[in-house]
Amino acid sequence: MDQKRELTSIDLAALVGELDVYQGAKVDKAYLYGDDLLRLKLRDFDRGRVELLIEVGETKRAHVAAPEHVPDAPGRPPDFAKMMRNRLSGADFAGASQYEFDRILSFEFEREDANTTVVAELFGQGNIAVCDETRHVVDSLDTVRLKSRTVAPGSRYEFPDSRVNPLDVEFEPFAALMRESDTDLVRTLATQLNLGGLYAEELCTRAGVEKTVPISEATDEQLSRLYDALDRLATRVHERRFDPRLYEDDGTPVDVTPFPLEEREGLESESYGTFNDALDDYFHRLETAEDEETDDSPEFDEEIARKGRIIDQQEGAIEGFEQQAQEERERAELVYANYTLVDEILTTVRNALEEGRSWEEIEATFEEGAERGIDAAEAVTGVDPENGMVTVDLGEASAELDVRSGVEKNADRLYTEAKRIEEKKAGAEEAIAETREELEALRERKARWSADDTPDEDAEPEEVDWLSRSSIPVRKSDEWYEEFRWFHTSDGYLVIGGRNADENEALVKKYLERGDRFFHTQAHGGPVTILKATGPSEPAKEVEFPDSSIREAAQFAVSYSSVWKDGRFADDAYSVDPDQVSKTPESGEFIEKGGFVIRGDRTYHRDVEVGVAVGITCEPTTRVIGGPPSAIAPRAVTSIEVEPGRYAQNDMAKRIYRTFRERFADTAFVRKVASPDLIQEFLPPGGSRMVDE
Repeated sequence: MDQKRELTSIDLAALVGELDVYQGAKVDKAYLYGDDLLRLKLRDFDRGRVELLIEVGETKRAHVAAPEHVPDAPGRPPDFAKMMRNRLSGADFAGASQYEFDRILSFEFEREDANTTVVAELFGQGNIAVCDETRHVVDSLDTVRLKSRTVAPGSRYEFPDSRVNPLDVEFEPFAALMRESDTDLVRTLATQLNLGGLYAEELCTRAGVEKTVPISEATDEQLSRLYDALDRLATRVHERRFDPRLYEDDGTPVDVTPFPLEEREGLESESYGTFNDALDDYFHRLETAEDEETDDSPEFDEEIARKGRIIDQQEGAIEGFEQQAQEERERAELVYANYTLVDEILTTVRNALEEGRSWEEIEATFEEGAERGIDAAEAVTGVDPENGMVTVDLGEASAELDVRSGVEKNADRLYTEAKRIEEKKAGAEEAIAETREELEALRERKARWSADDTPDEDAEPEEVDWLSRSSIPVRKSDEWYEEFRWFHTSDGYLVIGGRNADENEALVKKYLERGDRFFHTQAHGGPVTILKATGPSEPAKEVEFPDSSIREAAQFAVSYSSVWKDGRFADDAYSVDPDQVSKTPESGEFIEKGGFVIRGDRTYHRDVEVGVAVGITCEPTTRVIGGPPSAIAPRAVTSIEVEPGRYAQNDMAKRIYRTFRERFADTAFVRKVASPDLIQEFLPPGGSRMVDE
């Protein structure tokens, strides 16, 4: 059975109600993984850390995740994540809603200076749009320009055309829609009523109707039974009567639903307290199964690091429990310390309620009393009619008090809450002890495996099929030249180039040394390009560069210049020795920042063709590389060649990223090492297209 990778409209209808409990949580940070997974980290007064995940790629989901299920923060945040941090940092989560019966969720955030709506499109190609208070798009992961709708920065966000909402339809329209179809019952329910395949089959099963009956042969009684089954399902969704289930097929998670389905009766199932918890567990297990190493050489270091992160998270949770318990005890003590004040407030509210006065009148009375300077009235900062509570400012802290109870019972309730939190702390301490035991056992297994792992030095190394491996370990290294554009020639020499005037300046002043070769283009706006003979910490020496390295360095200089942006496919470049490059102008001349003076003869490289390839390496390090195709293709596991074209740099990076994800079985690996923002660093300025498109 195929594993579920997208939430249905009914799933979203069930989820939005559960998200209301997080209203008031404040946004700390936003993270973007690849170009399809958004993580919003929030802080909730009652629940502590809240992690909201929204994924709109091959997997389409939205739910709050347990902290230990959240991926590690990526490195440098892309522009989209920076924009979200600027708009949402410190904002309050104001709730989530589903657009009609579509697979679209809107998340509302409020801040004094501006409100923001994050719209998640969990259908089709998937998309996330960030909108301002007027519903105009600030930015979106993808730009959509169709005849029916537009989603683009600066435009007003447009929802898709309305669809029939089967949870609200009356019988007459239901029957009419069914009768208009020219197919069978189940297909009509799935398409015309927008229920999708699974729930269409579920309705037929619950109604006791054969799903393959053609509409032309369906009786009024069959339609009536189908509608009754639909009405019962809709009532359950509207009343939020859920019994979430995670279904397994031979131990593999395959589906998650807000209530049990007869169509899944043959599968093993696990019950959950909330649908959100079921979603979190399901997608975490789905992702974990994809990340498991399947070859004979276990990745102990990665698992050890993961256990270490879990311990850190558990220790943080314990600290949070300690703080929460202490705060509850302090509130209880403040209630006793302000006994007379609290008793006066509780007695006043109870008497007013017994006299038949409404909560609105009681609140207005307190406001009037506060204006007159009455202490008891000034202390009341809020009322909660639904739960019969008042919030009282006790000086050092505020406390919510039950007006149906006296001072002692309210204090006892707060002490009991502190005790409950301490019990959660004890449970967390037991969990951290178990995790430490698992970590120690893992280290012992690594030691035993390493002792047994004695490679045969005479054996021929096996070629690894990285593209089909289900899990690829990430091996990163930071190099000094990564702050610039760079690549290694097919002969192994390093080439570095500037992206702007500041980098051009730094390259000439700090990194151009004796033995290197300096390249530039005839076209204006080209990067300073240096073919390095030695590293910055090595003694300078003269090198006879191979023709292939010189040709690739010249192609690099031309490709990242204005030649590409102008849509041209070739131009001239020249090269000189380092002592011919000067930052000192002639008398009466001026050199702007990033500029330089060339003195002496130049070696010209005529009609150099532009050409850039972007690839991914898997050993000895895992990373994106980019540069002339002849230098990149042999080093990369897979690469994509580009040429001047119509796609903007950002859009081209996303297209390449998606192509890489299609090529690798381990799509999570691509997200970790080759996100669109990393790919974009290797693309020339201006428009591009894939050569094979």
